[in-house]
Amino acid sequence: MVFKIARKWTNSLVGRFSTDLGIDLGTANTLVCVRGRGIVISEPSVVAVKAGTNQVLLNGRAVGTVAKEMMGRTPSSIEAVRPLRDGVIADFEITEAMLKYFITRVQNRSRFFSPRVVIAVPSGITAVEKRAVYNSAERAGARKVYLVEEPRAAGLGAGLPIEEPIASMVVDIGGGTSEIAVLSLADVVTSVSLRVAGDDMDEAIIKYIKDTYNILVGPLTAEQIKIKIGSAHPLETELEMEVKGRDLIGNLPRSTRITSEEIREALQPPIDQIIEGIKSTLEKTEPELCADLVERGIVLCGGGVLLRGLDETIRKITGLPVRVADDPLTCVARGTGIFLENLDQYSSFLDSIEDDF
Repeated sequence: MVFKIARKWTNSLVGRFSTDLGIDLGTANTLVCVRGRGIVISEPSVVAVKAGTNQVLLNGRAVGTVAKEMMGRTPSSIEAVRPLRDGVIADFEITEAMLKYFITRVQNRSRFFSPRVVIAVPSGITAVEKRAVYNSAERAGARKVYLVEEPRAAGLGAGLPIEEPIASMVVDIGGGTSEIAVLSLADVVTSVSLRVAGDDMDEAIIKYIKDTYNILVGPLTAEQIKIKIGSAHPLETELEMEVKGRDLIGNLPRSTRITSEEIREALQPPIDQIIEGIKSTLEKTEPELCADLVERGIVLCGGGVLLRGLDETIRKITGLPVRVADDPLTCVARGTGIFLENLDQYSSFLDSIEDDF
């Protein structure tokens, strides 16, 4: 008993000096929220390493935007690696290096006091995948690690009253996963975690251009096509753009023009899978909570929901009100920040490592 009180007092004292962090550890982007300061880092989840090793380039600084700019443009001696795949860690050591870089960047004068870290993870990950996140964050310098489900963090970050006995439905479409959940009384009532999201949309675009035009484009080009002319619903004025890549017949550079109608066709399969996930979640929801959703509707979060017309498509198919959250890219990160501010209140909803030290 005395030991527990002493440990709690020590943690409280150290907590005053440490820079506690909330992290949205995404497949495509990582956002870091500092308690009392808000979001201080928003960078791609990419690390540039020496080929065949886990040695990060530029004295450990080739992380994030710097590394993403190298993707598809590196010589054989360098690799630009995305260490997370489908929302979970695919390369343990490189994820650790990335987290260590981000934690060091925000520590500043508090670097002598290791931070407590709240990390948002997909609701469908396994115990082994959770342990990988724990271990990566610990080895990167965290004093205490908490995990929170992404839908719960997204709902909190979107300003939904998830603590009340009413239904709040969140659809969070990221780079590697789509998290669909109905929340009530600060907990997840029913959810679906799909490993279909923004990356799958990019791959669908790459496949369509390859099959239709015999031109191979890279993932960065596919992402730009999705952003500039992608849509899930017919547009008032359809768009087009020039696409450049490598001709698969002559193996020489070539360009062509492609329209938003074509990209909408290419994106239909992954969009259909996400909508089926939404319908499946609604089918498992209790009648009283469904009644709440008729009025309250669905809130969309994550970078994938910025696809033109996606909200209108979901509204048309479900018949429910649908809105995109304010600043949907940062909802999960802002939610982890709220958990940080209220750790005592929310501790029962967080997975954590047993001991602080």
